[in-house]
Amino acid sequence: MTHPSGPYGYGYAPPPPPPKPGVIPLAPMGLSQILTGAFAAIGRYWKPLLGVAAAAFGAALLVLAAAGGIAYAVVADHLPGVFDLPSGQDPSWEDGRPLLIAFGCVWLIAMIGMVVASALVYAACPAVLQEAVLGRRTTFGAVWRRAWSRTPAVLGTVFLTMLLTVPVPLIVFVGTFAGLLVALSGSGPVALVVLSFGGAVLATLLTAPLAAWLWVKFSLAPSAAVLEGQSTMAAMRRSSELVRGSWWRIFGCTLAAGAIAAAVNWGLQQVLSLLLSAPLSFSEDAAPESTGEYLLLLVPVLVIAVIGSLVGQFVSSVFPPLVTGLLYIDQRIRKENLAPALAEAAAEAAAETPSFSR
Repeated sequence: MTHPSGPYGYGYAPPPPPPKPGVIPLAPMGLSQILTGAFAAIGRYWKPLLGVAAAAFGAALLVLAAAGGIAYAVVADHLPGVFDLPSGQDPSWEDGRPLLIAFGCVWLIAMIGMVVASALVYAACPAVLQEAVLGRRTTFGAVWRRAWSRTPAVLGTVFLTMLLTVPVPLIVFVGTFAGLLVALSGSGPVALVVLSFGGAVLATLLTAPLAAWLWVKFSLAPSAAVLEGQSTMAAMRRSSELVRGSWWRIFGCTLAAGAIAAAVNWGLQQVLSLLLSAPLSFSEDAAPESTGEYLLLLVPVLVIAVIGSLVGQFVSSVFPPLVTGLLYIDQRIRKENLAPALAEAAAEAAAETPSFSR
């Protein structure tokens, strides 16, 4: 009587591992594979990602600086009437109103600029994943063109998601805060303070789960807008369709990505704070003897601090969108058997771009 021989003994050999032409295996993935794939995408494609992020946020900062300069030139005559008054004299409304209006306009421009820049970076992450999943190289120009062309749709998904998740808690908070101010000013009963605080806590507990549910429900919309070329509303519906039945899994993955990005940023900030405090911790014998020597020691530390801060901001701005993009691809692999199409696209060396459309 003979017995089967070989490394596997009885039965059949285990199935071969799924193909992995790029940063992820072309099969349903777990949390560790998604996070590892996001870090691998940053490591392999950091140049185009960093280029797009630097260009987007740099342009936003330039717009903010220009708005601040224009606002200062317009209201400069009113500044002494608010900040340079004689002792005992209060600023007048005629001087304070232009400053408040100018500050509001600059703040609004800053918010618009940062939202547009964030949408551009958010669009760049799926554009990079489009090549990273198949193991193909890409350039800053290609990523920029792809991201810029899809930024309006991505911006629409971001704006609609914010519109759906922010107003309810914000309105409740403003209402309870107004009641608190009325109570503290003496125009209302003291009991209104307790009611306002309790109302704020209760409203947060009631509305936060709804906001979180809507946020996760539409979290895959930016990826659908870029990878499938969907319009804003179509991408929102597509995200809702892909998230259905996997809400808790996607919530956990996105929460883990946000926590990791925050931890990396926090760790870098702690290291940078130590570096910045180093020039101030000299002993009397080793202390610089002149201001020039002190500045020579301080400049390298400041350069390292700026670079480290930029690295932290870069990781925190691109890592969560990369994880979300990989979640979108994973959901399509699970629900629509996208893996064979991706494997075929990876095997075609002459293909220029993969097809993520349905």
